[in-house]
Amino acid sequence: QVQLVESGGGLVGAGGSLRLSCAASGSVFSVNAMGWYRQAPGKQRELVASITSGGSTNYADSVKGRFTISRDNAKNTVYLQMNSLKPEDTAAYYCRAWRVQANIASNIYWGQGTQVTVSS
Repeated sequence: QVQLVESGGGLVGAGGSLRLSCAASGSVFSVNAMGWYRQAPGKQRELVASITSGGSTNYADSVKGRFTISRDNAKNTVYLQMNSLKPEDTAAYYCRAWRVQANIASNIYWGQGTQVTVSS
């Protein structure tokens, strides 16, 4: 099992910045990718950004150029730096850890979520 603990959400005005953190513990050797998803009320959960243990990153088009994902392997922690925030970024943000092999995801774990609210 992998436990994920998120922090860093909150309320910010449009154009502001926030940094989310997700610390993994437990059987972290069983996963090789981590990322952030978000879910706004009435919408499906969507990928925001992901990063592999090798450092490869992937971003949703809506956040490219504004958000940056990074990881500290020694601390088993992944970060999401969010700049130039927009009201449409308002959502619950969830950390996810998984193992990806041959484009197939397994050993999927989720954090409890942290709320990000961007006021206009």
